Amino acid sequence: MSEDNIEIASEEDDLFEHYRIVADKGQGLIRLDKYLSLHVANASRTKIQNGIDAEAVKVNGHVTKASYKVKPLDVITLSLPEPPRDTEIIPENIPLNIIYEDEVLLIVNKPTGMVVHPAFGNWTGTLINALVYHFQQLPTGRNGEGRPGLVHRIDKDTSGLLVIAKTEFAMTFLAKQFSDHTIERTYNALIWGEPKEESGTITGNIGRSARDRRVMDIFPDGSQGKHAVTHYKTIRSLRYVTLIQCNLETGRTHQIRAHMQHIGHPIFNDTVYGGDKILRGPSNGSYKAMINNLFELLPGQALHAKSLGFIHPTTRQWMQFDTDLPSNFQAILEKWENFTDNQ
Repeated sequence: MSEDNIEIASEEDDLFEHYRIVADKGQGLIRLDKYLSLHVANASRTKIQNGIDAEAVKVNGHVTKASYKVKPLDVITLSLPEPPRDTEIIPENIPLNIIYEDEVLLIVNKPTGMVVHPAFGNWTGTLINALVYHFQQLPTGRNGEGRPGLVHRIDKDTSGLLVIAKTEFAMTFLAKQFSDHTIERTYNALIWGEPKEESGTITGNIGRSARDRRVMDIFPDGSQGKHAVTHYKTIRSLRYVTLIQCNLETGRTHQIRAHMQHIGHPIFNDTVYGGDKILRGPSNGSYKAMINNLFELLPGQALHAKSLGFIHPTTRQWMQFDTDLPSNFQAILEKWENFTDNQ
């Protein structure tokens, strides 16, 4: 099992998760449905069997049955769709912090805790639900899927700036800038520890983990995932933590969070990437109490999409937007500064 070659080509915006698995040389005979339930993370045997019945699973390029016995070096491909549902988006009167708006776009400052678009487990209460309430006839993008106006996204527990398109042309024009990596995006993050260099670049392919589909893994050799580049520099060193600025050259799912964990500096209070426990400093006494208090102050990882720059779709002028850190993020920094000054 450990030698199996498992490739996952799951796009953030895709409605399917695509797998390619090569059975290892010593693989014993085993039913296809059982084999896949053991090798595909978070997929039940029922879901696997449904995929086989729908002819979404092939062995060596051919559709087969669940009872097929997997043999050494068999190449198995499958595409597992998200659960079907009504794609209608329910408008919800949720306040939006709009810092700029014109005829073709708007800039929203998203709070921590708000999901950007409806998905499994979060069909309501999202930024998109709010947008369709406040704005009519937003463009839907490719395939007419339920993400009106959305050009890019940030994680639920990441706060900060998003650009929303109000016309089809604006969506296409802005999406191309994201695709060409000409959008300027700057984040502030509080990380555990202090990087050896005050500034640097992290390069490493990012792809979903085969162990846990919620987590992104780094593949430095480029064998899996997508090319990803993050530039960082130190803003302020606070003994056991460091405030850094990150600029994205690419925009992959969880990019900053996964890259910072990869170099040994998870983001403070990041529950997915190991930043929600004491990683630097003593693990007891008043210091432990302070850290627990700081975790409670911030309901997610200490990551904020601070600035956003792009060429306007109609004026062709460069536009730059910036926003302050959320009040709870600022409060955490002040407490760390007080702690550092008193050491």
